[in-house]
Amino acid sequence: MPERRMVICGLPDSGKTTFLAALWHLVTSREVNTQLRFRTLRDGDASHLNALAARWRNAKVQIRTEIGASSLVSMNLTDAAEAPIRLTFPDLSGESYRHMWEDRDCAPTLAEILRSGDGMLFFIHSDKIQSPQWVVDIAALSKKLGLEIPPGQEVPWNPGFAPTQVQIVDLLQVFRLPPLNISLRRLAVILSAWDKVAPEGMNPESFLAQRLPLLDQYLRQGAGGWDWRVYGVSAQGGEYERENEEISTSVRSDLDKLKGLDKPSTRIKVISAGEESHDLTAPIAWLLN
Repeated sequence: MPERRMVICGLPDSGKTTFLAALWHLVTSREVNTQLRFRTLRDGDASHLNALAARWRNAKVQIRTEIGASSLVSMNLTDAAEAPIRLTFPDLSGESYRHMWEDRDCAPTLAEILRSGDGMLFFIHSDKIQSPQWVVDIAALSKKLGLEIPPGQEVPWNPGFAPTQVQIVDLLQVFRLPPLNISLRRLAVILSAWDKVAPEGMNPESFLAQRLPLLDQYLRQGAGGWDWRVYGVSAQGGEYERENEEISTSVRSDLDKLKGLDKPSTRIKVISAGEESHDLTAPIAWLLN
């Protein structure tokens, strides 16, 4: 059986683990039609995937992957032509990619994963985008709030202050440069938590252009040689319950509705190129073609 590796990238809390949880439920439950379908259980232990899927079904927020931790998860699937394929996903902490940006360093394990990939899913939490901050705007806001800015006071710059799109474009450029020089070309940009921004009325392509214009221009100009597509993905369908955290009555009501669905897979929404479905395998199928 041929094995294909998908590289899952993204800064911390961008939705990578939630995607894997929803994907595993989707293909094993067979509740809705998908481009890639479940074939057999993989050799070895599927307990990690089962645990992720159980939390997802119970509408509980996934436990963040620990810094430095990596779980290699595999799925035996078939494609539209019924050809068997094993997909492998390294489930890495988003801190690994933040470390690349802020410290300009890449762990050997991560470098090996990046070089061995056949396609890349790059996750961006659509409701947690850090936009550029202009000095004049900050000064005007401080004046409105009655906060005095001491003249001549300098604030030391920190890489973490950089806008989200700056960090992402830099990472995509670094992937192409020595010593990484990764050869994979297909890139699926996953705008996660799409349900949070869907009321704005934009499609994923327009959202990318308006909210992340630097990234949009970088990809459209072909500077990195990426063959790319953007997807709006809601893998949860709403707010999930966090450990040891009180939730409001309205959120509890929404959670009960999600957990009461006959087919939990219908929580999922995937939007791309004007089409909407419940099929989380769609971006992976595109990467494999």
